Amino acid sequence: MSQSYCFPDTFRFGTATAAHQIEGAWDEDGKGPSAWDVCARQPGFVRTGDTGAVACDHYHRWEADLDLMAALGIKHYRFSVAWPRVIPDGNGAVNEAGLAFYERLVDGMLARGITPMITLFHWDTPQALVDQYGAWTSRRIVDDFARYAGIVVARLGDRCSDWVTLNEVACFTEWGHYVGRPYEGLNAPAVQVASAAERTQTVLHAMLAHGAAVRAIRAASPQPCRVGWAHNEGALVPVTESEADVAAAKAAFVEASSPLKLHAALTGSLPDDWVARGERDGWLPPISDEDLAAIAEPIDQLGLNVYSAGYVRAADNARGYEQVALPKAYPEFGGMGWLNFVPESLYWHCRLTCEVFNFAGEIVISENGCCCADSFSRDGRINDLDRIMYLRQSLKGVQRAVAEGLPLTGYYLWSFMDNFEWLHGYDKRFGLVHVDFATQVRTPKESARWYAETIRQRRVV
Repeated sequence: MSQSYCFPDTFRFGTATAAHQIEGAWDEDGKGPSAWDVCARQPGFVRTGDTGAVACDHYHRWEADLDLMAALGIKHYRFSVAWPRVIPDGNGAVNEAGLAFYERLVDGMLARGITPMITLFHWDTPQALVDQYGAWTSRRIVDDFARYAGIVVARLGDRCSDWVTLNEVACFTEWGHYVGRPYEGLNAPAVQVASAAERTQTVLHAMLAHGAAVRAIRAASPQPCRVGWAHNEGALVPVTESEADVAAAKAAFVEASSPLKLHAALTGSLPDDWVARGERDGWLPPISDEDLAAIAEPIDQLGLNVYSAGYVRAADNARGYEQVALPKAYPEFGGMGWLNFVPESLYWHCRLTCEVFNFAGEIVISENGCCCADSFSRDGRINDLDRIMYLRQSLKGVQRAVAEGLPLTGYYLWSFMDNFEWLHGYDKRFGLVHVDFATQVRTPKESARWYAETIRQRRVV
């Protein structure tokens, strides 16, 4: 066997899903409605008119899904718990039937030799909290989320030691709130706010909720655990690996996403020039030193959701860098408009995170994958060779990071199976496993066979 692009035995090859995208059973067994349950029913909100009411029906088919996962040799699985399934109104009584479902799911994983990584929040905000106080617009959500986190960990923490507090903060804060008129691409909870500062404040509340949840998880866990969150912004690649272009990428990386997320969480501070601009232009709310300390609660591992990136090079301007626009013919996947083929992004996102912020904890690629139009052959096989190309090159970047000693310890491929792709409904397919949403029949794609072999050989094949 070739020794090229090999991974250590301790490296975690996994896959990932999210509750709202696969579970269905949106109102069964005491579950309350989420903001996505409500918004998806508004005409025009989801481009296809679809909802997640049934999705992959995983709530009823989880055993068969885990059997299929085990048959592919997948030993690590990141999934999310639906907050309104556990606490229907967000801050009141616990729904025992909801917790029992996740107990069965985790027990089923362990029985099949699959290690869970649990995300506590993947966008399914309880609609009751939107109605009560505007959810993420209010600081009240910090305590409510921490309470929910403690309840889940107290119940499942004896069987799970990997926890993710929040997934992709930007998506349910800045992209879920608007000033003036709603805009195209608005995500749930789709709440109107009065000013840009109030919109930024939703980010502050989410990051405070993250810090509070980290403390709650550590207090509730009956065993040592790894805690972190999943970040999805700021992936940049230097056009060349010259000293000047690498320095430019580092400079750009600091501002590539709101510093209130990654910068604040990893350093407990904010860039002075960013704060000055925000105060001058009126989009930055007051943030105290106590807030920053709470956001920067130490974490054990950081999840990076990396699909694509922008290119940066050195430039003779005040910032010392410029982003390079991609040509019109540059490869893009699935008609998403943003999922360009930049496989170097995984290596550079890990490297820049470590070097810019001196992050010393573990890093996992908590999501990476692509959307493809599946092609069926006459014998019924699904030849998603474009996905294999994307994944093969992406994993080479992951292996480079590991080989160079970056603290990258796992890779969770998005996604295990086709699912409800938010604003795109069921039109966009990211899965290793094809789902016929009319019949709920699962069919592993050629990429699933490729990933199974990569896991078996522990190298990029």
